[in-house]
Amino acid sequence: MPWLYILIFIVSCFFLVRSGLWVVKALIKISQFLGWREFMVSSVLMAFSTSLPEIFIGISSAFSGTPKLSLGNIIGSNIIALTLVIGIGAILGKGIKFKGKILQRASIYAGIYALLPLLLMLDGNVSRGDGIILFFALAFYFLQLLSEEERFTKIFSNHFVNDWPHLKPLFKNIFLFFTGIALLLISAQGIVYSSSKIAYFFNFPLVIMGTILVAFGTSLPEVAFGIRSITMGHKELILGDVMGSVVINSTLVLGLAAVISPFKIDDFSPYLKGFIFTLATCLFFIIFARTDRKITKRESIFLIGIYILFVFAEVFLK
Repeated sequence: MPWLYILIFIVSCFFLVRSGLWVVKALIKISQFLGWREFMVSSVLMAFSTSLPEIFIGISSAFSGTPKLSLGNIIGSNIIALTLVIGIGAILGKGIKFKGKILQRASIYAGIYALLPLLLMLDGNVSRGDGIILFFALAFYFLQLLSEEERFTKIFSNHFVNDWPHLKPLFKNIFLFFTGIALLLISAQGIVYSSSKIAYFFNFPLVIMGTILVAFGTSLPEVAFGIRSITMGHKELILGDVMGSVVINSTLVLGLAAVISPFKIDDFSPYLKGFIFTLATCLFFIIFARTDRKITKRESIFLIGIYILFVFAEVFLK
């Protein structure tokens, strides 16, 4: 019987990644067609779309009465974003530069917001009030972005821009976008269901299940977008996507789960290693971002090493 749930988990992850990539690809094409700024595409639209797996996992787990799975997913996804995604992007792109004070300031925001879920759970409760606080924090972040948007002039464009007589590609990508959203919802439900069953069968804490397995599956769209950004010559897009994804995971995703299904935390031990590694990851990410205003190849290898150590600690250290 557990093999059936493992199979459901693997198949659901596959469709989650595929549908996530469809959504990302469709949004890129729509953004190109409409001639939106790179800043808005990476920091808002792409960050939101690559966070859709976490959003749907959060909603599904909340309605299924297992919001702790979403909390583990958020912790793991944020660590992956700030280590694995940035690390791979910096290695392939031979370093990533933080151009201007705005991106450097955004890197600090990302580090602080990644710690928000852990700070709110210190009282042993993740309440609806906490969820509302997280929504306000998200609104503050986006207001800050919009206030700085005019300073970004680079347009994310290609031959589709202003090609209004040929609307067929636009409608095709809109269709792919909503089809991807529907598949994301179905596959997220499959992941939540199978993860709960696997965790119960093997007596594995839901938090750790979400932190390692589910987080890796839901973070694959960010990894794929990072690699695609490098190949397209837009490696700075990774920064906007990662920092936006961290903020959305820490506010919108957890906020939705808290509002739908508030929960108590009676035992902090499953979260301890996640707290320590989140703190370390945020600290090193901010230091690297502000040192010479770039992430070097050596620093990226160090970040990837943090993630490997995190997985080892979660799996083997009791």
